[in-house]
Amino acid sequence: MNEQTKHKILIVDDQSSNIEALKQILKSEYTVFTANSGQNAIELVEKVLPDLILLDIVMPVMDGYSVITALKSSQITQNIPVIFLTGLDSDDEEEKGLHLGAADYITKPFSLATVRLRVKNQIDIINNLRAIERLSIIDSLTDLPNRRGFEIQLNTEWARSLRNKTDLSILFIDVDKFKNYNDSFGHQQGDAALKTLAKVFIDTLKRPGDYSARWGGEEFVALLPNTDIEGALDVAEKMRKKVEDTPVPCTDSQASRITISAGVNTMTQEKHGTMEEFISGADAALYEAKERGRNRVCHFLQKDMGS
Repeated sequence: MNEQTKHKILIVDDQSSNIEALKQILKSEYTVFTANSGQNAIELVEKVLPDLILLDIVMPVMDGYSVITALKSSQITQNIPVIFLTGLDSDDEEEKGLHLGAADYITKPFSLATVRLRVKNQIDIINNLRAIERLSIIDSLTDLPNRRGFEIQLNTEWARSLRNKTDLSILFIDVDKFKNYNDSFGHQQGDAALKTLAKVFIDTLKRPGDYSARWGGEEFVALLPNTDIEGALDVAEKMRKKVEDTPVPCTDSQASRITISAGVNTMTQEKHGTMEEFISGADAALYEAKERGRNRVCHFLQKDMGS
């Protein structure tokens, strides 16, 4: 397993000997980060977003209870599991930690076997939860994220765009006259057309932050962070042209073709409004593209481009 695929673990302890001992136990299987105070831990967590945190309870200035309270109050870090490291052995202390959201305890002095087992148990739980989560946000036909997955991503990118004062663009895309296509070729061929369209999205959206999803039926959506109006129109036009030029394979070895209409809207610092307005603007632009003859791209409150 290489460094990029290893799970990330953050060890937080004010005693360097404890940090070093835990690091030696875990570093062969995980990517390990360390912090020697609660304040440093809070800063580091948001930078590296570890999969699991091993957190000492007794630390000066900011103890483990204060750290976990801060983590659980942040939307970014609230779901990161925490294992408390403690020399305290009272039931009241353990109950307090669990009440604050700790996933488990490791008692000091810790043994190699116990640390490995407790950490592995939490990593297994994380993997299972992520597998379930992935199934709940993936469209089974196209393997693109579904509407729920897109809405989660939109919330993240919207907040990031406002925080960093960057442009954010959205594309609403609809297969032209899809009902007629289904009536002519059958629903199985309609599914093939949607799969072909999904592949075009994957091939066109190359940047790591770009995100496409199936909105529902024959409607798709794409999110383009750090993309201004001109950039979004360019991407949408490339998609439109690529779809127009890409044959949809048929079972009889022939090929059919589809076209798409797209509506584009861009949030800037001068014009950001609400998230609902952001979405409805793209939807309105898509409606305009259909009204103006389909197989074209329209931008909200701007002229279109395309064939």
